[in-house]
Amino acid sequence: MDKDIRAYNRALSVADRAIANTLAQQIDRGLPEAESKIWHGHPVWFLDGNPIVGYSKLKDCVRLLFWSGQSFDEPGLLPEGSFKAAETRYTSAAEIRTKDLRRWLKKAKAIQWDYKNIVKRRGNLVRLK
Repeated sequence: MDKDIRAYNRALSVADRAIANTLAQQIDRGLPEAESKIWHGHPVWFLDGNPIVGYSKLKDCVRLLFWSGQSFDEPGLLPEGSFKAAETRYTSAAEIRTKDLRRWLKKAKAIQWDYKNIVKRRGNLVRLK
């Protein structure tokens, strides 16, 4: 696990740290080729410079976000924002269904929208894979 992500997780409450550590371990395992770092204050994993998945501490939960998640056709992910992102939220590590998470990570590799160049394209997303 990236040292900055480890530090981010350590700063969380015990319950939120358990969620974050589980997510980070599963994401690292599911996306071994991804670059991980703190981006805009939160842990994010990238493939070829394109953000794929990340998580953040919200007031009452930890949110897991897939940048291209609306294209996964998964009932466990809810639309987030005005682009293609989808999320799920956890209040306990016991809520994380690793089987679902592994499936979502496989889809995250296969289905990507080009967020890396969204500014160059003036807010227009292009499907990469």
